[in-house]
Amino acid sequence: MDGKDDFFREVTIRICSSLDIKTAFRKSFDYLKLYFPLDILSLTIFDPDMTAIRRVAHVTAHDTVTPDELVPLPKKVWKDIQKLRPKVPTIIDANTSEYYRLLAPYVQLEGNSRMSLPLLLDEKLLGSLSLCAFGEGRYHAKHLDLLATVSVPFAISLANTLSYEKVVRYKDRLIDDNYFLHREIAKKASGDIIGADGGLKNVFEMVKHVAPLSSTVLLLGETGTGKEIIANAIYHASPRQNGPFIKVNCGAIPENLIDSELFGHEKGAFTGAFGEKRGRFERADGGTIFLDEIGELPHQAQVRLLRVLQSHEIERIGGTRSIPVNIRVIAATHRNLENMVADKKFREDLWFRLNIFPIIIPPLRQRRGDISQLIHYFIRQKTLELGLDAPRQIAPGAMDRLVAYDWPGNVRELQNLVERELILHREGGLLFNGVQPTEDSRAAIGGHKTAGRQLPLRLDEVIAWHLRTVLDLTNGRVNGPNGAAELLGMHPSTLRWRLDKLGIPHGRQGRQ
Repeated sequence: MDGKDDFFREVTIRICSSLDIKTAFRKSFDYLKLYFPLDILSLTIFDPDMTAIRRVAHVTAHDTVTPDELVPLPKKVWKDIQKLRPKVPTIIDANTSEYYRLLAPYVQLEGNSRMSLPLLLDEKLLGSLSLCAFGEGRYHAKHLDLLATVSVPFAISLANTLSYEKVVRYKDRLIDDNYFLHREIAKKASGDIIGADGGLKNVFEMVKHVAPLSSTVLLLGETGTGKEIIANAIYHASPRQNGPFIKVNCGAIPENLIDSELFGHEKGAFTGAFGEKRGRFERADGGTIFLDEIGELPHQAQVRLLRVLQSHEIERIGGTRSIPVNIRVIAATHRNLENMVADKKFREDLWFRLNIFPIIIPPLRQRRGDISQLIHYFIRQKTLELGLDAPRQIAPGAMDRLVAYDWPGNVRELQNLVERELILHREGGLLFNGVQPTEDSRAAIGGHKTAGRQLPLRLDEVIAWHLRTVLDLTNGRVNGPNGAAELLGMHPSTLRWRLDKLGIPHGRQGRQ
């Protein structure tokens, strides 16, 4: 009895000697080898999430510590092995063990002797300690009797290791969430938005009505109109402003990854899914998710999104359980979703769910009163970003052309133009010579008159006016019979180059 007590005490001291299971396992191996034939010592669990055997620690007689290993099992083999797993210390014998027969194709058993010690804690089977010696018939009943005395310290060590793994996963999740929240959180509230009391006044009236609620909002408008800024304003004015605000550009995620990115996946859901992953919807729980370019969602993701809107729950890829999510959805697109529904490219039932409270954001050409204020704001902002000495002045006459310009790229185009002008012209006033308004836009604010007609005076303006007139005749078509290139007697490539240079939309964009 004293011998067993000493054995128990010495093994316990070694297995508890280090927080690193592999270090403790090496010390235990060296001591166990004094009492058992021993070439390999393994600590394994049966992972139900992946239907696989996972080695938590593994030590060999040749001073090599092998990495953790996963041995996937077919589902039928997995079920049969669960029924046959030893619940008491067992010598795994090739002649008498059905468990051996099932396991042999996946673990190197042939020609070796194995002894398995089940590790139970509070009557729950956590895993097993496996001793292996090269050659057959190396273990006997006296070995089983001695090994059984140390089942508790090894079970406690395994339980602590698994608990530590769980803590590390939660820690990583918190770090991940913190990173996302800092990266995704909106930096501007509605009071900072230029045009809130001008061209966007009606938009902010609608924001004021819907922000305090949890209703789904659909933001519609051309590219560059500032849909994300309006989404920020809704978030900041809502009761969810202290929750997460997750932004997703649906058009920027590859189609084969979007389901996993949005809804997450379980461990083993597909090749490379070594752990579970929470999607953007789970990250947004208790807050708001902004789905930009919603018209780019593939069909399968549309189906999953519809379920979120209907039942407020998701299901991870490869999962079988429903996960409730308390979120508000704000979607945005520059595309015509009604036309996409008619063309069977967007689900009609999803369109109805999204279109509860649409907000149309006007293009910059319809809010010309905000252009001057926007330009001065971006000059100040970009001066700081570029490290320039002081904000530059705008050359006389330039502001008139800027206000008269149609801005097909909207606020984003204006912002980029200001930055380019500051880079190109380090001294003197900012000229903005690259901006040439069309006759129609100049007429809208009062242009030059000759013989009772509104006419541009600069050569580029005249050319742009003429090209637009011809494009109107061809409904935006550049090449082909009766296309603009044929009517103008120009090569189509040359015409496209000139249209792009003058910022004139053409082709499908022109027809829209």
